[in-house]
Amino acid sequence: MSRLRSLLNTSVGLALIGAAGCGGGSGDSCGPGDAPGTGLVASRDAVTLTYGNLVGGLNNDCPASDAPAGVISMTIHGTQTDGTGQITLCVARPDLLATQAQALGHDVAGAAVRIVDIEGSATDCSFTIDRMQPVTGNATSSGLCLVNGSNGIDPAGFALVLDGALSLTRTCGATVSVTLHGRVAVTAD
Repeated sequence: MSRLRSLLNTSVGLALIGAAGCGGGSGDSCGPGDAPGTGLVASRDAVTLTYGNLVGGLNNDCPASDAPAGVISMTIHGTQTDGTGQITLCVARPDLLATQAQALGHDVAGAAVRIVDIEGSATDCSFTIDRMQPVTGNATSSGLCLVNGSNGIDPAGFALVLDGALSLTRTCGATVSVTLHGRVAVTAD
């Protein structure tokens, strides 16, 4: 956990990542639009973990080997709003997330959007990602503008949409498979 917070806290600032443009389709304006600040949900049956307060910064924590010059990976960190957990993602190529769906995966080289950490608490149980089970699904964005000449993502932030599945180990029982879904605002660091 301290490594993840350290990655976010030691932000080297936003770096130039490309020509101006907004993700999620033509005509989008910069910013999260009407995306709520909370609403990223990991759930199944009696387990519901809700995350929000997401902040993204271009920290170069998971650089892509095929990234063009000037493209810096983005770390996104948020907190559980109905418990004491957190979530951390790393987007290897924010320039691609701005224009197309990117695959979710574990925190390993080659994953487009890495789930670095997800932990949570609910009904006297704690949950953490099960790294032995696959992560599936996609991440997309809207309003993710890559601003030429301003050292990174637009200060307005953007909306992040996740539609995936993963497994969580829990302290009060067996591993549980959950969906990870929702549309939520990400503010710029």
